[in-house]
Amino acid sequence: MPGNPRTEPTSVRILLTSGEGVRIEWRDGHRSQYTFPYLRRRCPCATCRDHRARGESPTQSKVKSDLPMYEAPARALQAEPVGNYAVRFTFSDGHATGIYSFEYFREICPCEECTVSRKEKED
Repeated sequence: MPGNPRTEPTSVRILLTSGEGVRIEWRDGHRSQYTFPYLRRRCPCATCRDHRARGESPTQSKVKSDLPMYEAPARALQAEPVGNYAVRFTFSDGHATGIYSFEYFREICPCEECTVSRKEKED
């Protein structure tokens, strides 16, 4: 029995070497492109979700300062499949606990069409 065409990828390209991010083509014809900094900020692990719920950045430095600090954009150093339903990344900040299911990838697609659709559902 086929799965949901919206959440079933036909092609997944993880561009670690170039640092470009992740490109996914979905069975329904949609195409998504994610940068690694975007994926790091949207990490689905419980700790990062908790940070976002409190209005904090999951990548926020633990050091508190009144001075603005430069934070290098997150890079993925490694990517590994989790079964045939997800990907786990090891990011340049050492974080590696988020498991990005294909369903979650589609849920957070940053394209304009998906962003507008999410906003309409929130209203």
